[in-house]
Amino acid sequence: MSKTAAGPVCGCSCAGKEILDMGKSKLTILRDVIVVFLLNCVYALGITLFVTPVSLTIGGTTGLALFIQHYTNLSLSVFILIFNVVMFFWGWAMFGRKFALTTIVSTFSYPLALGVFERLLDGVVLTENLMLCAIFGGLFIGVGLGMVIRMGASTGGVDIPMLALNRYFRIPVSVSLYVFDVLVLLLQAIFSDVENVLYGIVMVIIYSIVLDRVLLIGRTRMQFTIITEKSEEVRDLILHEVDRGVTLLHGQTGYLGKETDLVVTVVSSREVVKTEKVIRQVDPDAFIMIDRVSEVRGKGFTSEKRYLKSDQ
Repeated sequence: MSKTAAGPVCGCSCAGKEILDMGKSKLTILRDVIVVFLLNCVYALGITLFVTPVSLTIGGTTGLALFIQHYTNLSLSVFILIFNVVMFFWGWAMFGRKFALTTIVSTFSYPLALGVFERLLDGVVLTENLMLCAIFGGLFIGVGLGMVIRMGASTGGVDIPMLALNRYFRIPVSVSLYVFDVLVLLLQAIFSDVENVLYGIVMVIIYSIVLDRVLLIGRTRMQFTIITEKSEEVRDLILHEVDRGVTLLHGQTGYLGKETDLVVTVVSSREVVKTEKVIRQVDPDAFIMIDRVSEVRGKGFTSEKRYLKSDQ
């Protein structure tokens, strides 16, 4: 599948888990392949229903395909398939078999799904309102791409030459992808109405935001840093009432220079109010800092809790 988002896609698409890890069972592999295929269909549907009917501009391989189509009448799906296959074998040669396995499903499923929808939905126009097309196109593309990346699959496409630039010239992938997207948008601006270009930029912004949000679904946690003179009592209540782990950090107050302990814990968003109430029960004057953490891995979050005796 081609990379289309103007930025947030770049850092994630090349760093996911391997969807076709050879250690997985055949049933798990089949499930993942089907899910990634369906998500590519969502992405292709967004292009077919909301981008091409009103000629919105877009970045990535799809945008490049729109530019080529304007001058050659070559269908989007055919160009993207050719481009993705070339990039697939280049990625295999440069980064190895494991990397190729993460891109193979999207390499073929996106252009194939796009080709099917081009034929089935030819002439279908849900709305000619450019703002609605920008919004819903952004939602479909952002959700499709974001969930593919969450599944651990690489989007392939233009990611591969950008990874090559990073390997040989140390150019950040995010920077090169932004530059590429800007160039692709400028190429389409040659023959597109100004209004279509502007709404296309709006759509790019929307699916970039949606993609970022999708990647964070279910992973965002809240970190409490508590400065209190009753650190032991606060620790005990968080351990037993909230059922979350606690770390004590030794520190010193800046004004009076008094020795103190900082209580640090990470909880889910639903436990924020309960945790704060527990702390205030013990020490109404406690100084509490609450920070949003984009992802947490470890016992109690990504693996099962294990309760050890206090003397262990």
